[in-house]
Amino acid sequence: MQLHALVALLTLIGAANANDRHVRLAKKAFNVARAPPSSGSTITSATSTSSISSSSSGSSSTSAGASTTTSAVASGSPIGTSIPPLSQITSGMPSQSTLPPTKTYSAGATPPISGVPPLPTPFVYRATDWPPQDQIAPTGVFPPSAIYTNSHALFALLRSGSAEVAEWMKELDGFNIPDFSPTADGTCVGDPVAAADAADRGWWTCGGYTRVTDITACPDKLTWGVSFDDGPGFYSKQLLNFLTSQNITSTFFVVGSRVIERPQVLIEEYMAGHEIAVHTWSHRPLTMLTTEQVVAELGWTRKAIKAVLGVTPTLMRPPYGDIDDRVRAISLAMGMVPVIWTRTPSGATFDTNDWKVPGGVVTGSQSFATFQAILTNATLLNTGFIVLEHDLYSQTVDLAIGYTLPAAMSFNPHLTMDSIGECNHIPATNLYRESNKNTSFPYPNSTSSDSSVSGGSGGHSSSGDISMNIDRIPMSIAVVAGFAALSSLLL
Repeated sequence: MQLHALVALLTLIGAANANDRHVRLAKKAFNVARAPPSSGSTITSATSTSSISSSSSGSSSTSAGASTTTSAVASGSPIGTSIPPLSQITSGMPSQSTLPPTKTYSAGATPPISGVPPLPTPFVYRATDWPPQDQIAPTGVFPPSAIYTNSHALFALLRSGSAEVAEWMKELDGFNIPDFSPTADGTCVGDPVAAADAADRGWWTCGGYTRVTDITACPDKLTWGVSFDDGPGFYSKQLLNFLTSQNITSTFFVVGSRVIERPQVLIEEYMAGHEIAVHTWSHRPLTMLTTEQVVAELGWTRKAIKAVLGVTPTLMRPPYGDIDDRVRAISLAMGMVPVIWTRTPSGATFDTNDWKVPGGVVTGSQSFATFQAILTNATLLNTGFIVLEHDLYSQTVDLAIGYTLPAAMSFNPHLTMDSIGECNHIPATNLYRESNKNTSFPYPNSTSSDSSVSGGSGGHSSSGDISMNIDRIPMSIAVVAGFAALSSLLL
């Protein structure tokens, strides 16, 4: 059965909630018409059809600046494209030509991290092995009407998916997962009752609440923890070329639905020394999902990453930053530390709003002006910072390689630019389960293990309760206090 038919079938039985406001906004900004890969074929590059045309546009320039300069990157650079002026980076702009992967790696190739396994055999996509792309990951619990379908592919997925999620649910045993009801749609306006209880929930979306177990910045002042969300995208290769040319490492928070679509791009990112982390299967606000659905969203994504790379990440980022103590506890129980972008004490978030450009909500000029304000705010912090950017679309990649990254490189005072794990002094081996030898990282379940958390302030008690001891403090305090606790765990 074709993947698109499977998607339609699961949609009919209620696998996705297409009416929530957050999902509508996400679809407006991110919905690309993708041609599903053929069953049994090896996916090697971004060959899907995009609703945004793939044609080169714009002129090149060697000048940099905040106005409508054509590019901050010299013509003839390794990027392989020209960057349009800021005034032309809009939702309706012609997109750059996509670049195919330029390096191939054989099974058994050695990654640049000590202790990780060699690359596995090349990834082969089969529809029966994976949930529908961009739909909330199934848990194996479906309405009775599902039994009337004749889809062998669907039943194979239900059988295997149910067993997978049931196994992943066991990872929560012994951890205290708060019994919060899912929010209506992951927004404050959509669920005023949950919003009124945001402080007790530790809900980042409403009030910016974090816990000391969250990574929200880099501990060293004037250090930018570089990261990009939502790929591997059609234009991630352009970004990868630029990062390589400038010797910058980044953390890529990848979506499982994109991983199975463009595995070769993910391999290039990983083998180039960039950090790979989890960003869920379908990019839904996690607080609106049931506990089983959150487990499925995280579990299917890390499974896809392992199928392609052979490693399991220990960092994750919740879409939209939408996390509370329930989602936080699930993530930690599954061995993944939450990472959010920085928020100032006054409440300003370090979100470039680049993701709003493809949806027509803001322009490229407005997004870059937001980034310039972020750089100014960064000089006022006593710590470093993490910024939200994306590599899914031509507009967001053009903004990164033509404007935001060059602006940061030429910024005065000088900024240090590292991946998030590196800027937090986390050993590279700790970033993947297969090479991590630190029994206290991320956080052990002391009801099933004799190991304990050094320092005692990492949000985990001797009874296995990771939520009771998570200090209920706003982000402005957590940025300072959290890293003291984390440093005792990570080094």
